[in-house]
Amino acid sequence: MQNFESVHLIENPLITHKLSIMRMKTTPGKDFRSLLEEIAMLMTYEVAKTFQSREVEIETPIKSCRVNVLDEENFVIVPILRAGLGMSAGVLKMLPGASVGHIGLYRDEKTFQPVEYYSKMPPNLSEKFLLVTDPMLATGGSCAAALQMLKEKGAKKIVLMTLLAAPKGLETVAKAHPDVPIYTASIDDGLNEKAYIVPGLGDAGDRIFGTL
Repeated sequence: MQNFESVHLIENPLITHKLSIMRMKTTPGKDFRSLLEEIAMLMTYEVAKTFQSREVEIETPIKSCRVNVLDEENFVIVPILRAGLGMSAGVLKMLPGASVGHIGLYRDEKTFQPVEYYSKMPPNLSEKFLLVTDPMLATGGSCAAALQMLKEKGAKKIVLMTLLAAPKGLETVAKAHPDVPIYTASIDDGLNEKAYIVPGLGDAGDRIFGTL
């Protein structure tokens, strides 16, 4: 895989440990969901290093001082339905003042092109910082399409957060959207004949929602 400046691999032993448990086929759905939420929280911590804060004056019980704060209402968490919901819960715990938008896509059986079937976003998207969540970045086609749709709705500042990524998916998104930073907890070997990430962890949506 070509090295892209927009791709950021988060290397953290705690994330790696939790992800290893998620990969096991014997891990129950309730544990899978909890671990995904926890990893999303840890990933948000890393992504937040790029956030811009502002200085304000506050009163502590001792004296007044100047501190740095985030304007949480300027953040929008956007899960790509349906699996992205599993990560968005963890991000929202870290940024409870953020708004949540949703975008849903399906692939047309004749044209093989992604089609938007649902979208609900907060107003003034051009002024917001979007954190897009999708646990599995396989071929990257649908994710790249979702990012393009968000840009067409006015989004200018976007970060993509994914749990696992295949080199092909990273390349697809990085080439289509070089301005969008991609944060992932693992870059796996590749894809199998069914376009599943290998070694991966199976279908994230099915394991999150118990629809195996």
